Amino acid sequence: MSKIKRYNIDDIRQMKSRTDWDALRRKGDYEGEQEFPVDWTRAELVTPEPKKAISLRVDPDVLEFFKSEGPGYQTRMNAVLRTWMKAHLKR
Repeated sequence: MSKIKRYNIDDIRQMKSRTDWDALRRKGDYEGEQEFPVDWTRAELVTPEPKKAISLRVDPDVLEFFKSEGPGYQTRMNAVLRTWMKAHLKR
């Protein structure tokens, strides 16, 4: 039996945070690499494939919705298209 729960964005926005923000504020900022060991000998640089510039016609309300969510709207639109693509490739 799966313990995975699905939530929509409205459910997530209404959830109470369980993060102890006061404790994090008291702890202070990250102190640098000495906080935890890092093994850089096996690090691998991965450069993403460059995106292709296209001209895409979308309904004005769709564009305004994505823009209203703030900077990075084109990245979010790409993520939505990728999710749709992956769902259809699984069929």
